[in-house]
Amino acid sequence: MLVLRYALFAVLSMAANLAVQAGVFHLLPAGGLLPAMAAGTVAGFALKYGLDKVWIFADPVESHVRELRKVVLYGLFSVVTTCIFWGFETIAWFVWRTEAAKYAGAVLGLCIGYGVKYLLDRRFTFRARP
Repeated sequence: MLVLRYALFAVLSMAANLAVQAGVFHLLPAGGLLPAMAAGTVAGFALKYGLDKVWIFADPVESHVRELRKVVLYGLFSVVTTCIFWGFETIAWFVWRTEAAKYAGAVLGLCIGYGVKYLLDRRFTFRARP
């Protein structure tokens, strides 16, 4: 059940990411690739953090310091895995120069990135404390 829930939340986060990207990209078609990718990433991050904290890791709210540590770790791991996502998306865009290829690269990169992200978060961000 946990795997299905994580996959569903990843899909919801990807959908939010790509929807925001599409909106920004269509507003700024000339040179809008990086702003679209950044805006989509922020939207996906916020949604995924909230869902993961509550529904995947059942992580309790702790002190402000511990919560800040979790957000920072989650963010740092997001940066690492976002590099995977952006790398696939950017390569697909530069190789084929189509929106379809760009989004296919994004989805592939997001899938790989989320798998790595789960492992990092389980081990370091939301680990059970004695």
